[in-house]
Amino acid sequence: MTKTGYFNFDITALDRLSCAESPAHRLDARVKLLVAVAFIVCVVSFPKREVSGLTPFFLYPVMMAAVGGIPFGLVTRKVIVVSPFALMVGAFNPFFDTTPVMHVGGVAISGGWLSFASIMVRFALTVSTAVVLISTTSFNGVCRALERLGAPVAFTTQLLFLYRYLFVLGDESRRMLRAFEARSFGEGSSTPGMKTVSHLIGALFLRTASRAGRIHAAMTARGFDGEMRTLREDKLKLADALFAVAAISGFAVMRTVNIATLVGQLVGQMVAGGAR
Repeated sequence: MTKTGYFNFDITALDRLSCAESPAHRLDARVKLLVAVAFIVCVVSFPKREVSGLTPFFLYPVMMAAVGGIPFGLVTRKVIVVSPFALMVGAFNPFFDTTPVMHVGGVAISGGWLSFASIMVRFALTVSTAVVLISTTSFNGVCRALERLGAPVAFTTQLLFLYRYLFVLGDESRRMLRAFEARSFGEGSSTPGMKTVSHLIGALFLRTASRAGRIHAAMTARGFDGEMRTLREDKLKLADALFAVAAISGFAVMRTVNIATLVGQLVGQMVAGGAR
Protein backbone atom coordinates (compact mmCIF):
# COMPACT_ATOMS: atom_id res chain seq x y z
CA MET A 1 0.00 0.00 0.00
CA THR A 2 1.41 3.35 -1.00
CA LYS A 3 1.04 6.38 1.23
CA THR A 4 1.55 9.92 0.06
CA GLY A 5 0.95 12.85 2.39
CA TYR A 6 -2.65 13.03 3.41
CA PHE A 7 -4.10 10.31 1.23
CA ASN A 8 -3.92 6.52 1.12
CA PHE A 9 -3.76 4.79 -2.28
CA ASP A 10 -4.45 1.07 -2.36
CA ILE A 11 -6.32 0.73 -5.63
CA THR A 12 -4.16 -2.05 -7.07
CA ALA A 13 -4.57 -4.59 -4.28
CA LEU A 14 -7.68 -6.26 -5.73
CA ASP A 15 -6.12 -6.42 -9.22
CA ARG A 16 -3.04 -8.14 -7.80
CA LEU A 17 -5.18 -10.68 -5.97
CA SER A 18 -7.26 -11.39 -9.10
CA CYS A 19 -4.15 -12.72 -10.87
CA ALA A 20 -3.74 -15.61 -8.42
CA GLU A 21 -4.58 -19.24 -9.14
CA SER A 22 -7.21 -20.98 -7.05
CA PRO A 23 -10.48 -22.89 -7.56
CA ALA A 24 -12.37 -19.64 -6.94
CA HIS A 25 -10.31 -17.80 -9.57
CA ARG A 26 -10.81 -20.55 -12.14
CA LEU A 27 -14.62 -20.40 -11.99
CA ASP A 28 -16.26 -18.76 -14.99
CA ALA A 29 -16.71 -15.00 -14.47
CA ARG A 30 -20.32 -15.11 -15.69
CA VAL A 31 -21.20 -17.75 -13.13
CA LYS A 32 -19.57 -15.81 -10.28
CA LEU A 33 -21.35 -12.64 -11.34
CA LEU A 34 -24.77 -14.32 -11.53
CA VAL A 35 -24.23 -16.00 -8.16
CA ALA A 36 -23.21 -12.66 -6.61
CA VAL A 37 -26.35 -11.01 -8.03
CA ALA A 38 -28.53 -13.83 -6.65
CA PHE A 39 -26.79 -13.44 -3.28
CA ILE A 40 -27.46 -9.68 -3.18
CA VAL A 41 -31.10 -10.12 -4.24
CA CYS A 42 -31.67 -12.63 -1.43
CA VAL A 43 -29.95 -10.41 1.15
CA VAL A 44 -31.87 -7.23 0.30
CA SER A 45 -35.23 -9.06 0.11
CA PHE A 46 -35.41 -9.69 3.87
CA PRO A 47 -37.80 -7.61 6.02
CA LYS A 48 -36.32 -4.36 7.30
CA ARG A 49 -35.92 -5.59 10.90
CA GLU A 50 -34.44 -8.99 10.10
CA VAL A 51 -30.99 -9.69 11.55
CA SER A 52 -30.71 -13.34 12.59
CA GLY A 53 -31.88 -14.64 9.21
CA LEU A 54 -29.07 -12.70 7.50
CA THR A 55 -26.19 -14.11 9.54
CA PRO A 56 -25.89 -17.48 7.69
CA PHE A 57 -25.22 -15.56 4.46
CA PHE A 58 -21.76 -14.67 5.79
CA LEU A 59 -20.80 -18.24 4.87
CA TYR A 60 -20.58 -17.36 1.17
CA PRO A 61 -18.08 -14.46 1.23
CA VAL A 62 -16.06 -16.18 3.97
CA MET A 63 -15.83 -19.45 2.02
CA MET A 64 -15.03 -17.71 -1.27
CA ALA A 65 -12.32 -15.63 0.40
CA ALA A 66 -10.85 -18.72 2.05
CA VAL A 67 -10.86 -20.79 -1.16
CA GLY A 68 -9.51 -17.87 -3.21
CA GLY A 69 -6.76 -16.99 -0.74
CA ILE A 70 -8.17 -13.49 -0.19
CA PRO A 71 -6.93 -12.02 3.13
CA PHE A 72 -9.82 -11.47 5.51
CA GLY A 73 -8.09 -8.34 6.80
CA LEU A 74 -8.18 -6.79 3.33
CA VAL A 75 -11.89 -7.50 2.91
CA THR A 76 -12.58 -6.07 6.37
CA ARG A 77 -10.63 -2.90 5.60
CA LYS A 78 -12.54 -2.37 2.35
CA VAL A 79 -15.84 -2.77 4.19
CA ILE A 80 -14.78 -0.32 6.91
CA VAL A 81 -13.61 2.29 4.40
CA VAL A 82 -17.08 2.64 2.85
CA SER A 83 -19.06 1.98 6.05
CA PRO A 84 -19.77 5.69 6.73
CA PHE A 85 -22.26 5.64 3.84
CA ALA A 86 -24.27 2.86 5.50
CA LEU A 87 -23.97 4.55 8.88
CA MET A 88 -25.44 7.75 7.45
CA VAL A 89 -28.35 5.79 5.96
CA GLY A 90 -29.33 4.01 9.17
CA ALA A 91 -28.07 6.27 11.95
CA PHE A 92 -31.43 8.00 12.47
CA ASN A 93 -33.55 4.83 12.53
CA PRO A 94 -33.32 4.43 16.34
CA PHE A 95 -34.67 7.98 16.78
CA PHE A 96 -37.61 7.61 14.39
CA ASP A 97 -38.73 4.09 15.38
CA THR A 98 -38.71 3.83 19.16
CA THR A 99 -41.36 1.13 19.54
CA PRO A 100 -39.98 -1.83 21.57
CA VAL A 101 -40.23 -5.07 19.61
CA MET A 102 -38.18 -7.46 21.75
CA HIS A 103 -36.36 -7.79 25.05
CA VAL A 104 -32.84 -9.11 25.55
CA GLY A 105 -31.79 -9.73 29.14
CA GLY A 106 -34.51 -7.41 30.36
CA VAL A 107 -33.43 -4.62 28.00
CA ALA A 108 -36.05 -3.39 25.52
CA ILE A 109 -34.83 -3.25 21.90
CA SER A 110 -36.70 -0.86 19.63
CA GLY A 111 -37.53 -1.49 15.99
CA GLY A 112 -35.19 1.34 15.00
CA TRP A 113 -32.16 -0.39 16.48
CA LEU A 114 -33.11 -3.64 14.75
CA SER A 115 -33.52 -1.93 11.37
CA PHE A 116 -30.20 -0.13 11.89
CA ALA A 117 -28.47 -3.43 12.68
CA SER A 118 -30.13 -5.02 9.64
CA ILE A 119 -28.85 -2.23 7.37
CA MET A 120 -25.30 -2.66 8.65
CA VAL A 121 -25.40 -6.46 8.26
CA ARG A 122 -26.75 -6.18 4.69
CA PHE A 123 -24.10 -3.60 3.91
CA ALA A 124 -21.29 -5.82 5.23
CA LEU A 125 -22.63 -8.82 3.28
CA THR A 126 -23.04 -7.05 -0.06
CA VAL A 127 -19.77 -5.10 0.05
CA SER A 128 -17.70 -8.09 1.17
CA THR A 129 -19.24 -10.18 -1.63
CA ALA A 130 -18.41 -7.47 -4.18
CA VAL A 131 -14.82 -7.27 -2.89
CA VAL A 132 -14.41 -11.04 -3.09
CA LEU A 133 -15.92 -11.06 -6.60
CA ILE A 134 -13.45 -8.44 -7.87
CA SER A 135 -10.55 -10.11 -6.04
CA THR A 136 -11.21 -13.49 -7.66
CA THR A 137 -12.34 -12.26 -11.09
CA SER A 138 -10.79 -8.78 -11.72
CA PHE A 139 -12.79 -5.78 -12.82
CA ASN A 140 -11.99 -6.55 -16.47
CA GLY A 141 -13.35 -10.05 -15.99
CA VAL A 142 -16.57 -8.71 -14.48
CA CYS A 143 -17.02 -6.32 -17.43
CA ARG A 144 -16.41 -9.16 -19.90
CA ALA A 145 -18.98 -11.25 -18.08
CA LEU A 146 -21.50 -8.41 -18.24
CA GLU A 147 -20.94 -8.05 -21.96
CA ARG A 148 -21.30 -11.78 -22.60
CA LEU A 149 -24.50 -11.79 -20.55
CA GLY A 150 -26.00 -9.19 -22.84
CA ALA A 151 -25.05 -5.81 -21.34
CA PRO A 152 -24.55 -3.02 -23.92
CA VAL A 153 -20.99 -2.78 -25.23
CA ALA A 154 -20.98 0.99 -24.68
CA PHE A 155 -21.80 0.47 -21.00
CA THR A 156 -19.08 -2.13 -20.34
CA THR A 157 -16.50 -0.12 -22.30
CA GLN A 158 -17.26 2.98 -20.23
CA LEU A 159 -16.84 0.94 -17.03
CA LEU A 160 -13.49 -0.37 -18.23
CA PHE A 161 -12.27 3.12 -19.08
CA LEU A 162 -13.47 4.48 -15.75
CA TYR A 163 -11.67 1.77 -13.80
CA ARG A 164 -8.50 1.86 -15.90
CA TYR A 165 -8.02 5.60 -15.64
CA LEU A 166 -8.66 5.74 -11.93
CA PHE A 167 -5.08 4.48 -11.72
CA VAL A 168 -3.90 7.28 -13.99
CA LEU A 169 -5.77 9.79 -11.85
CA GLY A 170 -4.19 8.28 -8.74
CA ASP A 171 -0.69 8.56 -10.21
CA GLU A 172 -1.31 12.17 -11.21
CA SER A 173 -2.61 12.97 -7.73
CA ARG A 174 0.46 11.40 -6.13
CA ARG A 175 2.80 13.48 -8.26
CA MET A 176 0.92 16.68 -7.44
CA LEU A 177 0.92 15.94 -3.71
CA ARG A 178 4.61 15.11 -3.81
CA ALA A 179 5.31 18.40 -5.59
CA PHE A 180 3.18 20.28 -3.06
CA GLU A 181 5.08 18.73 -0.14
CA ALA A 182 8.45 19.44 -1.77
CA ARG A 183 7.54 23.11 -2.21
CA SER A 184 6.02 23.62 1.24
CA PHE A 185 9.42 23.39 3.00
CA GLY A 186 8.09 21.37 5.91
CA GLU A 187 4.89 23.40 6.29
CA GLY A 188 2.79 20.81 4.46
CA SER A 189 2.68 18.39 7.40
CA SER A 190 -0.68 19.77 8.53
CA THR A 191 -3.87 19.44 6.53
CA PRO A 192 -3.84 21.94 3.64
CA GLY A 193 -6.40 24.75 3.64
CA MET A 194 -9.40 24.96 1.36
CA LYS A 195 -7.63 27.46 -0.91
CA THR A 196 -4.73 25.08 -1.47
CA VAL A 197 -7.06 22.13 -1.99
CA SER A 198 -9.11 24.06 -4.57
CA HIS A 199 -5.93 24.97 -6.47
CA LEU A 200 -4.80 21.34 -6.45
CA ILE A 201 -8.20 20.12 -7.69
CA GLY A 202 -8.22 22.72 -10.48
CA ALA A 203 -4.73 21.78 -11.59
CA LEU A 204 -5.65 18.08 -11.47
CA PHE A 205 -8.71 18.71 -13.65
CA LEU A 206 -6.64 20.56 -16.27
CA ARG A 207 -4.01 17.82 -16.33
CA THR A 208 -6.55 15.02 -16.64
CA ALA A 209 -8.46 16.84 -19.41
CA SER A 210 -5.24 17.29 -21.36
CA ARG A 211 -4.25 13.67 -20.81
CA ALA A 212 -7.72 12.47 -21.89
CA GLY A 213 -7.31 14.30 -25.20
CA ARG A 214 -3.92 12.69 -25.81
CA ILE A 215 -5.25 9.24 -24.91
CA HIS A 216 -8.22 9.63 -27.26
CA ALA A 217 -5.96 10.72 -30.12
CA ALA A 218 -3.61 7.78 -29.49
CA MET A 219 -6.44 5.22 -29.40
CA THR A 220 -8.06 6.65 -32.53
CA ALA A 221 -4.73 6.46 -34.34
CA ARG A 222 -4.51 2.77 -33.39
CA GLY A 223 -7.92 1.95 -34.85
CA PHE A 224 -10.06 1.84 -31.69
CA ASP A 225 -13.72 1.50 -32.73
CA GLY A 226 -15.42 1.54 -29.32
CA GLU A 227 -15.19 -2.17 -28.47
CA MET A 228 -12.66 -3.77 -26.13
CA ARG A 229 -11.50 -7.13 -27.52
CA THR A 230 -9.63 -9.93 -25.77
CA LEU A 231 -7.97 -13.12 -26.97
CA ARG A 232 -9.35 -15.14 -24.06
CA GLU A 233 -12.55 -17.11 -24.61
CA ASP A 234 -14.32 -18.32 -21.49
CA LYS A 235 -16.17 -21.62 -21.69
CA LEU A 236 -18.64 -22.91 -19.15
CA LYS A 237 -17.56 -26.14 -17.48
CA LEU A 238 -19.41 -28.69 -15.39
CA ALA A 239 -17.76 -27.34 -12.23
CA ASP A 240 -19.15 -23.88 -13.02
CA ALA A 241 -22.69 -25.20 -13.39
CA LEU A 242 -22.44 -27.27 -10.19
CA PHE A 243 -21.13 -24.25 -8.28
CA ALA A 244 -23.99 -22.06 -9.53
CA VAL A 245 -26.67 -24.64 -8.68
CA ALA A 246 -25.24 -25.35 -5.22
CA ALA A 247 -24.73 -21.68 -4.33
CA ILE A 248 -28.13 -20.44 -5.52
CA SER A 249 -29.90 -23.40 -3.91
CA GLY A 250 -28.11 -22.62 -0.65
CA PHE A 251 -29.19 -18.98 -0.87
CA ALA A 252 -32.79 -20.05 -1.47
CA VAL A 253 -32.71 -22.30 1.60
CA MET A 254 -31.18 -19.58 3.78
CA ARG A 255 -33.77 -17.10 2.52
CA THR A 256 -36.76 -19.31 3.31
CA VAL A 257 -35.51 -20.97 6.52
CA ASN A 258 -34.14 -19.02 9.48
CA ILE A 259 -31.14 -21.26 10.09
CA ALA A 260 -29.80 -19.14 12.94
CA THR A 261 -33.05 -19.50 14.88
CA LEU A 262 -33.17 -23.25 14.25
CA VAL A 263 -29.59 -23.66 15.46
CA GLY A 264 -30.35 -21.56 18.54
CA GLN A 265 -33.40 -23.69 19.35
CA LEU A 266 -31.42 -26.89 18.86
CA VAL A 267 -28.62 -25.69 21.13
CA GLY A 268 -31.18 -24.61 23.73
CA GLN A 269 -32.83 -28.05 23.67
CA MET A 270 -29.44 -29.74 24.02
CA VAL A 271 -28.50 -27.53 26.96
CA ALA A 272 -31.90 -28.13 28.61
CA GLY A 273 -31.56 -31.87 28.07
CA GLY A 274 -28.08 -31.89 29.58
CA ALA A 275 -29.28 -29.91 32.60
CA ARG A 276 -31.82 -32.62 33.36
